[in-house]
Parts: sequence; C-alpha cells; structure tokens
Amino acid sequence: MFELYALSLQENLYSHLKSIRVHIYFVLFKFNTIFVKQNKQMKVAIIGSGFSSLAASCYLAKAGYEVDVFEKNSSIGGRARVLETKGFKFDIGPTWYWMPDVFDQFFADFGKKSSDYYQLDKLSPAYKVYFAENDSVEIADNLSEIAQTFESIEKNSGSKLLKFIKEAESNYNIAIKNLVYRPGDSILELITLQTALKVSQFFTTISRSVKSRFKNYRLQQILEFPVLFLGAKPSNTPGFYNFMNYADFGLGTWHPKGGMYQVVEAMEALAIELGVRFHVDATVEKINVRKGKAVGLRVNGMSIPADIVLSGADYHFTETLLAPHQRQYSESYWNSKTFAPSSLLFYVGFNKKIEHVNHHTLFFDTDFVEHAKEIYDTKQWPKSPLFYASFPSKTDDSFAPQHGEAATFLIPLAIDLEDTPEIRERYFNAIMDRFEKLTNQSVRDHIVCKESFCVNDFKNDYNSYKGNAYGLANILTQTAFLRPKIKSKKVSNLYFTGQLTVPGPGVPPALISGKIASDKISKECKL
Repeated sequence: MFELYALSLQENLYSHLKSIRVHIYFVLFKFNTIFVKQNKQMKVAIIGSGFSSLAASCYLAKAGYEVDVFEKNSSIGGRARVLETKGFKFDIGPTWYWMPDVFDQFFADFGKKSSDYYQLDKLSPAYKVYFAENDSVEIADNLSEIAQTFESIEKNSGSKLLKFIKEAESNYNIAIKNLVYRPGDSILELITLQTALKVSQFFTTISRSVKSRFKNYRLQQILEFPVLFLGAKPSNTPGFYNFMNYADFGLGTWHPKGGMYQVVEAMEALAIELGVRFHVDATVEKINVRKGKAVGLRVNGMSIPADIVLSGADYHFTETLLAPHQRQYSESYWNSKTFAPSSLLFYVGFNKKIEHVNHHTLFFDTDFVEHAKEIYDTKQWPKSPLFYASFPSKTDDSFAPQHGEAATFLIPLAIDLEDTPEIRERYFNAIMDRFEKLTNQSVRDHIVCKESFCVNDFKNDYNSYKGNAYGLANILTQTAFLRPKIKSKKVSNLYFTGQLTVPGPGVPPALISGKIASDKISKECKL
C-alpha cells in the first residue's frame, strides 16, 4: 500500500513539474516574441517533429526565419521514437535505412556529413527472405552477388536482373531530378517526368513488369517487396517506381549505429545549432486564423503568434484544427483515397540469441496477393499474413544485453481495423508458431519483455487518419500534383509537409518533403 501511495505522489509530482515546464516554455516564448518583433524576423510555428518537420525547421532557420517546433509527445521525432525496457532498446518507428544519398544531400545542404553525427554501417547480407521451412534466400550487399543468387534460382535471370536494375537506376536518377523534389503544384511536373521516361512505364505496373521478366515466384516477390515502402500493391504501382529496386540492390541497406533514432538526434542537434527551438508535451489545439490568414497556434491553452504555420502532423488531423469552411478537403475526399497500410508491431526481448535470422528478415511463406487484397480490397484482419522481423542486436550491441536479442515483428494491416488486446495476442501467437517452425527453434520460453503497437496507438499517439502507418499510397492517381497540396488554398500562410504530401511515404521522402515545403515558404513569404 505504501508503494502505491509513493507511486501516486511521484506521478502527481511529475504532472506538476511537467505543467510548470510547459508554462515556463511559453512565458519565455512570449518574452522572446516581444523582443523579436523589434527585429522584424518572421516567425514560423511548426506542428509536429517528425522527419519532415525536422528537415523543414533546419532549412527555414538557415534561410533566416525564427522557428519553433511544437510536439505533442514527450520526445522529438514524431513516429521515430525509442522504447527502452529491461536492458533492451527498440526503434518504435522506422527500422530501414535506404537511399543514403538523400540523407547525405540533406546534411550537405548545411555543410555537414552524416558521419559528423552518426556511424553508418552497410548490412551484409542486406536481408533474408523465408518462403518455407528450409527455403530462404539471402540478399547480398552488392549487385553482382545478387545476380548470382538469382541465376542459381532461375536460369538466365542473373543477366535479366542486371538489365532490370540498370533501367531502375535510370528511373531513380530521373525521379530524383524530375519528380521527387518538385512541389506537386502542376500537371506539368508529371508531363516533364513522362517525357523523360518510356510512356509504357506510366501505364504498366511493377507487378506486370517484374513477372514479364522473371517466372520464379520467389524472385518475383523479392523484386515486388520494395514497393511496399511506397505503401501500395505492386499490381497498382506504376512501373517507373522500379527505382525502388535500385535503392535496394544498387544503393544497399544500411544501419546507423545506435539505431534510427540517431538520425532524429542528428537532425535535432543540427536544428538547434541553427537556432530552432523545440517544445515537447506541447499539444496544438487550434490554428489561429484572422481574415483568412494563419496568425499562430493555440498550444496547451495558450496563444502562440506566428507569421507562418507549417504542419508536419497528419494532414487530415491538421485540418480539424481549422473551422470547417477553412478546410480544403472534405471527409468524402479522405474516404476516397487509397492509404498505405497500418501495422501491428511487437517489440520483444529474448534472453538468448536467435538463430537462422539476419538483421532484417522477411517471412513470405504465405500468399502475397491474398494478404494485399485483405489490406486494400476487403480491408479485414488477414487470415495468414506475411510479416517482417528486425533483429538489430545482430549487428549492434546497444540494442540488447549480452547473450540477449532485441526483435521487432511487423504485420502490415488494413487501416481502421478493430484493435483489441485479444486480437493482438492471437496474431502474436500465430506468427510465433510460424517463426519457430520456419527457423527451426523454440523462442517463446525465452521472452523477457514484450510490447505491442497497433491501429489505436497510431491514432492516439500520432493523430493518424484511421490509424494508417505510412500515409497515402503512391499509386498513379495519387502521384505528384494529385496528392494533397503543400500550401493551403483556403488559409494564407498555412503550409503542410510529410507523408501525405509530395513526394510520399518513407523517411527519405519525408526529408525531401521538408525541403520542398521550406523552399515554397522561402519563395512565397520573403523575409
């Protein structure tokens, strides 16, 4: 009883200290606002602190704006957070580090290198894919070895792969140059892209393109898998998006030592160095609008003035902070869109080393097409889902105690599903049954800790529309200018960034989105 009473006192004290800290934030903020007005520096208030917001904050601060970032949770990073328990560490959000050139370009824009902030290691092998018991394929860290692996599975597929990846590399360079850094303002952006590509690549799909070259189902699934990072089915994704295969086989899979949160901390450190101020436990309750112009935010009950508002939070949620007549998109608009999946995640600590797995391991032992239908078409809990597992402690000792293993298991799901503890536990047991059988080992008796994260958590923690995990899917009708706009048409000086805007889902696109939004602000709201 005494322990419970002490715990209650501790929680009450923490609550009071948190309230005092937030109040001090805003008293200092008000004082600074009065002082800065004399210098006539334009103020930008950013909602959310995910990768796109962090990137935008850096670019805007470099351009001379005064930038404040408001994060509802207690740590910076948006969906990229860290869970630490019983000596184990888990990246709650992204776990894959692809397209290192985009990260390098971001830091280079500030005269920096990623190596100034974190150590980057290339994974070798990049990942492993299970198709059945005693049937798995390892993807090497270089294209020549991958081609040999393909050739060992299907005759002549090695040379076909080299040609396919050469086309994918060309598309990657075209996409980087002609698409992903564009603001999504005009159909001309797509026309420019189309003139640089073969017309057929716009009207075929990844699935058709892959299956016309490779007949073995294992090779097909390996080549279709990277499109899942775009949040769409391979059968719905335009063929030119095969540039993701170049990101996979050409650029490789990397790991920041210490985990993906090291990237968040690097960007935060850079932003602070540039003068950005961060406010955590800061819930944005309203976007203040006067005479059709955004003039600030209401945060934790206090009015915060700003010349420009940029939201990196969920786009749909952000518009609920406005009056109905100030919103660009109706509920029917959002309901009509194809969203990337949600996810059921488990963060599991084991007191022994797990065998027969790599840092990244995919389990494709069930029907790929059927699972995709359950996500996008029938929108139901999958009967026999594919799943992914990450074992970062295989290459990074900071994730688990000695002789232990940290694991993240992820099942892609339809959005807005019923989410209960009972359902989560049923699916955990189902994938553990398959995991033990496929990898030929017993692991359940060695679980030290386990946490889960699913649809309800995406809604509660991130205000995510219907609990989606990755934003809008990158299908043809949701590409470039067909995505929600960076700039509001209803409220002046209100801008958006993140995975529901251009260029789309994923961490590298989020960095690019932050640059696009900041460039647009700098162009239209001159100092």
